Amino acid sequence: MKISKGFASDNYSGVHPKLLEAIQKANVGHAGAYGNDEYTARAVKKFKEHFGKDVDVYFVYNGTGANVLGLKMVTESYNSIICAETAHLNVDECDAPENFTGCKLLTVPTDDGKISVEKIKHLVYGFGDQHHAQPKVISITQPTELGTLYSLKEIRELADYAHKNNMLLHIDGARLSNAAASLRKSLKEITFYLGVDVLSFGGTKNGMMFGEAVIFRNKDVSKNFVYIRKQGMQLASKMRFISAQFEELLSNDLWLHNARHSNKMAAILADEVKKNPKIKITQKVQANGVFAILPRQYISKLQKEYFFYTWNEETSEVRWMCSFDTTEEDIHAFVALIQKTIK
Repeated sequence: MKISKGFASDNYSGVHPKLLEAIQKANVGHAGAYGNDEYTARAVKKFKEHFGKDVDVYFVYNGTGANVLGLKMVTESYNSIICAETAHLNVDECDAPENFTGCKLLTVPTDDGKISVEKIKHLVYGFGDQHHAQPKVISITQPTELGTLYSLKEIRELADYAHKNNMLLHIDGARLSNAAASLRKSLKEITFYLGVDVLSFGGTKNGMMFGEAVIFRNKDVSKNFVYIRKQGMQLASKMRFISAQFEELLSNDLWLHNARHSNKMAAILADEVKKNPKIKITQKVQANGVFAILPRQYISKLQKEYFFYTWNEETSEVRWMCSFDTTEEDIHAFVALIQKTIK
């Protein structure tokens, strides 16, 4: 089914033309399988330029695979993983984290998608107690599922607290490029420079056809990940088609251009819709998502022409996502429909 351009998800967008071209260029002749090719070698080199020379990088198909296998690498089945109750790990991965890691997810209530040291302290206990799941990982999402951002200070505090307690800090960075664009910092400055240990880096939500990356602070953290990736069914035989996209994405600031654009579109959308007194923006618009509450009776009417998701049925809160290919014309047409419908 063909779906008109809307504001449902940045997963709904097409593929950036330069990334399609990169796939086409890689589609010439034969190349080594399972990552033993020149495209993967060059892509890994690009990652080291952006994240640091000591990082260890692996490519997978999708975000769930990146999150789950990254966490499986650093945990045992008797461990616990602490995250926000809104985390993708907890809400949208069909219990894959619990199923594949065997770990217990300990969730924290949050109004803005963020957790803090103060919010998680009550969960960090029982070390050495054989009756208690052993806390091992603090997992955050940057930007959060509610489109908000952790400051560099907040991430550093969580990393320091994790390390003080012999734990690790994991970031679900499905939209990490959007965070870097908004914070005006490099990818390294918002991750490993702050003490992050394991990171999922998203490509699909920023213009790629498929492919995500799992990045570890160094090889001491990622020992034997090659086997975990294979067991986890995320080892791509024709990896060059993931790698070629990442090489192009991380070249000439394409990742940053795409992220800046989608962030800008979300800011414009928020500025326009909040002019309607019957619409309330519920979260800070810091990345490429807008969360808003509007009268329930209008939601289905708007969705007939521009599909988007209802985030909270009880409060009539919706989520509008912008993508690398969202245009100002798209936004103005949507806003015109909103103004015509919600009076």
